[in-house]
Amino acid sequence: MPVPSADQYVEIHPYWQEELLVLRKMLLSTALEEEIKWGAPVYTLNGKNVVGLVAFKNHCAMWFYNGASLQKNTDLLDNAQEGKTKALRQIKFRKGDKIDPDVLLKYVAEAIANQKLGRILQTQINSKLVLPPELKAAFNKDKDLKSSFAKLPEGKQREYTNYIFEAKREGTKQKRLEKIFPLIKQGSGLNDHYRKG
Repeated sequence: MPVPSADQYVEIHPYWQEELLVLRKMLLSTALEEEIKWGAPVYTLNGKNVVGLVAFKNHCAMWFYNGASLQKNTDLLDNAQEGKTKALRQIKFRKGDKIDPDVLLKYVAEAIANQKLGRILQTQINSKLVLPPELKAAFNKDKDLKSSFAKLPEGKQREYTNYIFEAKREGTKQKRLEKIFPLIKQGSGLNDHYRKG
């Protein structure tokens, strides 16, 4: 179910409510505009994503969409998925962590300044999508699956291909294939359920 507002996003994450409210209040004090994208609050400047808030089971985080371009404020930044995410960086918060808006505002201010100056990391994506042999074989057997996959945006296609390539054992690959076939046919991305809060 889509989340229509940041208020509702905070409401459906009661465990992280206190942290999300502090972060949201801080972000609303800046020049950024609050929107809902991918089921979570995203803070934009002239329609461009700058910062996002997310809550997961074990942590909540502030995502900096071009965090890799930050140079002055980097100590708290982590790459969410080393080797996968090029520009996105996050600051994670676990229960009990002290959230200091004065410190965090420096990160946000630099991210806003970079956005205004057009300083964004140009991500390099391989021009050609390579399909795992197991996925190719499945497409040969099931034309509906192949057609559904072709309709997905390239980013979602890459999520699926990487998911299969990353499995080391044949049994794991087969389990992953069984998991993704219904998702592909629904037109869903592998990680859509995380994006929806």
